[in-house]
Amino acid sequence: MPENRDAMALGKLILTWDIIPKQEQEYFEFVVRDFLPNVQKLGFQLSDAWVTVYGDQPQVLVGVIMPSVKEIFQVLGSDEWAELANKLKDFVKNYHQKVTKASGRFQF
Repeated sequence: MPENRDAMALGKLILTWDIIPKQEQEYFEFVVRDFLPNVQKLGFQLSDAWVTVYGDQPQVLVGVIMPSVKEIFQVLGSDEWAELANKLKDFVKNYHQKVTKASGRFQF
């Protein structure tokens, strides 16, 4: 019997945030040296990254994918993810995360 298509769908984690003013240098160092490498070690693959230059939207949007939504929720429940997200929150505000099936198009 074939598996449920939703169970096999590529999962996507969409992260949004605003950088805390006057924290930009420390933020960029953390993201490049710690956050992104550890996100990859947890099994995510970077799919997109966007910066809002003007407007009333989150300043940063990052999309990462995994083979399934189920796997994303497993990682989000881990101590490693909690520690990494908490470190990020030292440099950002208005942090939000959303899990969805990857569509192959821009997702917000």
